Amino acid sequence: MRVAVLAGGRSSEHDVSLRSGQAVARGLREAGHEAVEVTIARDGGWSAPGGSVELVPGGGLLDADAVFPALHGAFGEDGSVQGLLEWLDVPYVGSDVLASAICMDKLTLKRLFAEHGVPQVEFTAVEGNDWWGRCERLGPPLWVKPSRMGSSVGITRVEKLDELDAAVELALRHDPRVIVEASAEGREVECSVLGNEDPRASLPGEIVSQGVWYDFEAKYTEGGMELRVPAPVGEEAIERVRELAVSVFALAGCSGLARCDFFVEPDGSVLVNEINTMPGFTDTSVYAKLFEATGTGYAELCDRLVELAVERHRKARSFEF
Repeated sequence: MRVAVLAGGRSSEHDVSLRSGQAVARGLREAGHEAVEVTIARDGGWSAPGGSVELVPGGGLLDADAVFPALHGAFGEDGSVQGLLEWLDVPYVGSDVLASAICMDKLTLKRLFAEHGVPQVEFTAVEGNDWWGRCERLGPPLWVKPSRMGSSVGITRVEKLDELDAAVELALRHDPRVIVEASAEGREVECSVLGNEDPRASLPGEIVSQGVWYDFEAKYTEGGMELRVPAPVGEEAIERVRELAVSVFALAGCSGLARCDFFVEPDGSVLVNEINTMPGFTDTSVYAKLFEATGTGYAELCDRLVELAVERHRKARSFEF
């Protein structure tokens, strides 16, 4: 198939997305597809080899059979580009508008988890007049995060309450919605999910950061972290992680792919942290490495994701609106 690979974008994760897009294009070509690399500039302009890109409903995006939006963060992973691709009526890899938006907003996702009894750390929003008091009751250490950012951008670990205001101010530079979470003591474990109606989970892997915590540099710098697959947390916890990964993937309405992040606590209990609907696909990214350890290579993974995109699009078109 002819697959348009979107990369770049308007978010602070522009450079990471470019690296993801290049890797995805290589994987698609290895799988026998024609990959057309489309760059979205920081100012929102679209271009491809040969000039600018024409956006026309009915498959006018470079006459592509499918689109792989290797975009991270705002204006890419939050449902906005997904909405555009729906309007263009072209199959695209990953979750639809609603699931993308839900998973991108940590506050919305965690409130959904809370409604359905999903185990997670305690959290609160920086909103209303009593948010500082709620944070105080959670007690340090705390994690202060922009609600709708990825790749650990704008996140601060707060060891003392007198650091809270500065951490919130930093997060507010990236997003007017800010979440504060209690700290978990457990191991950081991630699990990849692949599929539509019948998703399957990879072997989980433990993230061992070479720094104080798993920040932006650790994620995207060679040697910044070590990935241990399978995670050394015991068979029972591994199965619980895989079970929860598939469960929350379905709960949030995801399709195609997602990386689900967890904490495995010292007592063996498992807490869900978040869902990333378009995880990184760079050479150091975890999503593909976990499936490689589970028996699915990078090119095969890219190929399967395009198949899932076409399958979901075909099913969606069977309904009348």
